[in-house]
Amino acid sequence: PVAKKYGVELRRTLTGFKFIGEQIGKLEAEGHVERYIFGFEESYGYLSGGHVRDKDAVNATLLVCEAAAWYAQQGMTLLDAIEALYKEFGYYRNALCSFAFEGETGMYTMQNLMKTLRADPPKEIAGYAVERVADYDTDGTGLPRANVLEYHLAGGHKLMVRPSGTEPKIKVYLSAVGKSKAEADAVNAELAKAAEMLMK
Repeated sequence: PVAKKYGVELRRTLTGFKFIGEQIGKLEAEGHVERYIFGFEESYGYLSGGHVRDKDAVNATLLVCEAAAWYAQQGMTLLDAIEALYKEFGYYRNALCSFAFEGETGMYTMQNLMKTLRADPPKEIAGYAVERVADYDTDGTGLPRANVLEYHLAGGHKLMVRPSGTEPKIKVYLSAVGKSKAEADAVNAELAKAAEMLMK
């Protein structure tokens, strides 16, 4: 919603800064590297500008300091600024749940679970209707093919399921939105419980 309001193009990538770097490279090849403004991923990596192709903590620190100085001139703290964003666009709560499958059959159990979720997707999760399922392995997502399932739920909530390629573990990414922090936290807790049920 923030990018849309300000007319900024948003590009989604798979997890990992190599995919963000790939997008910078594409813009560079087109002669438009200056169009790249900011990139980030769920594991707390940030990058502004196209000067490097990986996370840049020094650059991110400078941006936070610059933002703090700018908001101070407006009589606001960074906390005031983020609260203003939440009030305008909603309170978002993102979380990650990991589920390990033990024993000799762990890898088989994980693969079988992914097959089941793909063949017979749930109609609702935590009481929220599943409005759309994006299968990154078969759908035209515009992203590289990957063993990822993304459930778009009523209310703007999301649940993404991604198995490890090297160990019997599934990561479930949760995204909840609410009109207040308490509401977003409550929905997130509901999604976490539902994710646990899906993994059984």
